[in-house]
Amino acid sequence: MKRIALLLALILALTAVVAGCGGKTQAPATASDKKVLKVGATAVPHAEILRVIKPALEKEGIDLQIVEMSDYVRPNLAVAEKELDANFFQHIPYLNKFAAERNLQLTYTAAVHIEPMGIYSKKIKNLNDVPTDAVVAIPNDPTNGGRALALLAKAGVIGLKDGVGVNATVKDIVANPKNVKIRELEAPQLPRALDDVTLAVINTNYALEAKLVPTKDALFIEQKDSPYVNILVVRKGDENRPEIQKLTKALTSDQVRKFITEKYQGAVVPAF
Repeated sequence: MKRIALLLALILALTAVVAGCGGKTQAPATASDKKVLKVGATAVPHAEILRVIKPALEKEGIDLQIVEMSDYVRPNLAVAEKELDANFFQHIPYLNKFAAERNLQLTYTAAVHIEPMGIYSKKIKNLNDVPTDAVVAIPNDPTNGGRALALLAKAGVIGLKDGVGVNATVKDIVANPKNVKIRELEAPQLPRALDDVTLAVINTNYALEAKLVPTKDALFIEQKDSPYVNILVVRKGDENRPEIQKLTKALTSDQVRKFITEKYQGAVVPAF
């Protein structure tokens, strides 16, 4: 009996060794096996677009964590400080100016869409009806502020110095037939300011959040060839990270083009 027991013990030991050394089948991936990507984004349309690609990235082993943010300053700082892996909320001129002023090592990997800026009002239906001394609200950051002034000039509300274009400031206004008063506000506040001002020049993401339909509600809107392409921003040197490359590919996929086209009906336009 002792000899039989010893033989059984030896067989069990050998079986354990073979199972431990020879098995090559990997266990299914768990949450801890996934690469986490934290991406800061404004709610509309950026976070909405990111949610579209989240399932596809999940299949590729990436846990896309979308961090909704409501301002235009913190997202870039958070990427630079490695609190976020990327952000998706801004256009190229804004990134270039912001990064240069703060000496941030940021770049972009994907040009995703264009959000035409529009002029809105709750008080008038036509820009020909702008009253004398009307208050006009624009974004207070230099990039979007200049863009708003250029749009107001194109719409005939004001006139600007020749050549200033989107780099204009209020000091560059040279024609003001209705003596409008320019009020500079934080971009997220502009939709709420519509009750208090005659006109507000609003970025499309904030217009959409406020349930405005740019193609219907704007009295005047940028053309679809606007150079203000919204981009996926990362730290310089991270462009070739496999996870970032997969995110970039997903954001410029046919799935995203179809979603943007069908969801926003021209208020947001694919840039790829």
